[in-house]
Amino acid sequence: MIIATGTASGKSLAYLVPAITEIFSGGTVLYLTPTKALAADQLTALRKLRLTQVRAATYDGDTPPEERRWVRQNANYVLTNPDMLHRSILPRHSSWSSFWRRLRLVVVDECHGYRGVFGSHVAQILRRLRRVAAKYGSSPVFLLASATASDPAAAGARLTGLEMAEVTTDASPRGSTTFALWEPPLTDLRGESGAPVRRTATAEAADLLADLVIEDVRTLAFVRSRRAAEAVALTARRTLEEVEALLDAGPAPYEEDAGGVPGEPGGPDGRAGRERRRLADRVAAYRAGYLADDRRVLEKALRSGELTALATTNALELGVDVSGLDAVLIAGWPGTRASLWQQAGRAGRAGQDALAVLIARDDPLDTYIVHHPEAVFGQPVEAIVLDPDNPYVLAPHLCAAAAEIPLTEDDLEIFGPAAREVLDDLVSRGLLRKRPTGWFWTSRDHAADLADIRGSGGTPVQVVEASTGRLLGTVDEPSAHTMVHPGAVYLHQSETFVVEMLDLDAGVALVTAAEPDYATFARDVTDIRVMESLRSRPFGPGTLHFGSVEVTRQVVSYLKRRTQSGEVLGEEPLDLPPRTLCTRAVWWTLPTPALADLVRPGQAVDLGGAAHAAEHASIGLLPLFATCDRWDIGGVSTELHPDTGLLTVFVYDGHDGGAGFAERGYARATEWLTATREAIASCECERGCPSCIQSPKCGNGNEPLDKAGAIRLLDILLGA
Repeated sequence: MIIATGTASGKSLAYLVPAITEIFSGGTVLYLTPTKALAADQLTALRKLRLTQVRAATYDGDTPPEERRWVRQNANYVLTNPDMLHRSILPRHSSWSSFWRRLRLVVVDECHGYRGVFGSHVAQILRRLRRVAAKYGSSPVFLLASATASDPAAAGARLTGLEMAEVTTDASPRGSTTFALWEPPLTDLRGESGAPVRRTATAEAADLLADLVIEDVRTLAFVRSRRAAEAVALTARRTLEEVEALLDAGPAPYEEDAGGVPGEPGGPDGRAGRERRRLADRVAAYRAGYLADDRRVLEKALRSGELTALATTNALELGVDVSGLDAVLIAGWPGTRASLWQQAGRAGRAGQDALAVLIARDDPLDTYIVHHPEAVFGQPVEAIVLDPDNPYVLAPHLCAAAAEIPLTEDDLEIFGPAAREVLDDLVSRGLLRKRPTGWFWTSRDHAADLADIRGSGGTPVQVVEASTGRLLGTVDEPSAHTMVHPGAVYLHQSETFVVEMLDLDAGVALVTAAEPDYATFARDVTDIRVMESLRSRPFGPGTLHFGSVEVTRQVVSYLKRRTQSGEVLGEEPLDLPPRTLCTRAVWWTLPTPALADLVRPGQAVDLGGAAHAAEHASIGLLPLFATCDRWDIGGVSTELHPDTGLLTVFVYDGHDGGAGFAERGYARATEWLTATREAIASCECERGCPSCIQSPKCGNGNEPLDKAGAIRLLDILLGA
C-alpha cells in the first residue's frame, strides 16, 4: 500500500498504528528513510510513546559499533536507510536471522525521494530485501508514504516490484500558504559577453532571511548546494551583526531585568529576553557533510526556538519534525514540482498559516517560471522516474544478491525481465560463475561495493584544515573536481577557507582559513561520442534520436565571481584528470538544406553559436518536463558532429547507464523544445544572458552564443 497525502496529514500515524500492532503480536518492523536525520527524528517520536514492548533503534553509519550487536539481537523496530541496508544488513543477513523470521512490515517513508539512478538502486535493494526475507520464511507487507507522488500506485509498484493499493484522500486541516514568486533585480554590472548581471538568488535569500530573523519569523531557507547554504547563513549573519551594531549604538529597547514576569517584555521567556541573544547567533547552516552530532544539535536548536532560521540544502526537505515554522525561502527552482511543494510544506504545520517564497536564479527555467506561474500552480507533480532494469544498476545488485544467497532460476522474476541477459554478461566477465544449481559470487571482495547507489563515484574526499589537521567534512570524489580543486573557496559553518592542495589518490583536500570577497565556479570541457541510436523519429525537417553515448569531461579552469554582485574577477587554469561516462542522451539533427535560410548573405547567423544557445536553454528547461535537476544533465552542441555529419544538439543524463531524464525529453520533445524557444524569445535582454541562454557551468565561457540565431534555429526544427 502507498499513502500519498499532503504534508502533516497524519501519514506517520497511519504507519505507526499497524507497525506497533505487529510488534505487540510478536513481529518486527523495518523502517526505511532516505536520510539519517529523518530516522533519528522518528526514533524520538517513538520513544515519546513510552511503549516498553517497542524496542526501537536506528541502525546507520552513526550507530556506534557496540550498539549494533544489541540492535541485531534485540530491536523489533529498526530504523535505517538504503545505504545501510545495501552495505551491511543484507550482506550480513544471517546475523539478523531472528529479525527476518518475524518481519511483518516494511515502511518506506518519503518514497518520492527515490527517483532517478538513486531510486533505481533502491528498487533493486528492495527486491534483494524481499528475497532475503523469503529465505527466513517471512513475506512482509510494504507500506509506502509520500506527500508528493504522481500516480502513486504505479510509482510504488515500480519501486517495490509488488502490486500497490493507494490512499490519496486528504481531509487533514491546514492553514493557508501565501506563495510569492520573487525575481531579483538586474544590476548595473555586466557579465560575460556584456550581458547584464542579475542579483544572485543566494544574495536575495540572505537579505530576506535576515529581515525575517529580525521580525522573529521562524524560517528555513532552502538552497541548491552545500556551498550556497554556508554562503547564505554567513551573509545573513554579517547583515544581522551590522543591525546589532546600529541597535547597540542607540537606546536599549528594553530594560535588563532577568527577574521579570515570564512572557512579558524583559521577562525570561519574552521577546526581549530572546533578543538579548545576538541576532547573528540565531542563524546557522545545515547540510550533508556535517558530523552527526553537529546535525542533531542544529535540529534540536531549531525545534526549541534557540535558532530562528537555518539555511539548508534539501537535507531538511523530508519529514524531519521542525513544526512551528512560519516561512520558507526557496533560492532557485528545486528541480521538480514535487520538491517545490515538499519544501514549501515545511512551514505552516499544525494548521497555521505560512509564507513560501521562490527566489528565481539567473537561469532560463527560473525566469520562465516566474513569468509563467501556470507552469507550476494547478499542475500535478511529476511522475517518479526510475529504471530498475538499467544494466548499470541491475548488474551490481545481481552480484550482491548472489553473494547473499546464490541466485536460482526462480529468482529471475523478482529482478525483472532484463536479469537473464545481464547475468549472462556477468558470467562472461567472470564476475559470477554459472553452475547447474544457479549463479554464484566467487570473489573475496565485497559484492556490495560494486554498486554506488548515490552516484558518489568513489571514496569521499576528506576536507582537512592544513594548520590544525581538523576534519571539516567530506566531498564525494566527482564533486571534488568542482568543489575542492586548488584555489576553490570552501565554506564550512560560516567559516571560509581556500583549498591549497587536492590529492585525489589520497582522498584529501587541504584548506586554509581565509576571507576572500569572491566565490569560485569550476568549468569543464566535454566531448561526446554516439554509441548507439536506440530510437529515432522525424522531427520537423530534422531527426530526433534517443540512445547510448560516451561522454568525456574534464575540469579545466575556474572563475572567480564577486560574492554579492556576481561580477567576474578572473579565470584560473586547472590540471585535473578527465572522467568518462557511458550514459543515455536525446539529440536532434538538422540537415544542411534546412539551414539554407540561416546562411544567406545578409541574414547569416553563427550556426555554432545558435546551436550552443539552444543547447543551454534546452538543458535549463528539461527539468520542467522530466523529474530531474539541471545539474543531473549535461549537453553538447556542434555545427558538424563527426558521428552524425550534421548540426547536432545533445542533452545527456549525468549518471552511468542513464537515469531516464533524456528518455523523458525524447517523449515530450515538442512541449520541451517549444518552451525552450519561448523562454529565449521572451527574455528582455538583447544578446543573451543567464536568464535565457548563458549557462553557469559552460566550459567555453559562454562563447559563442547567438540568441537570435537560436530562436530561428528552433523555429526551423519545430516547423514554425
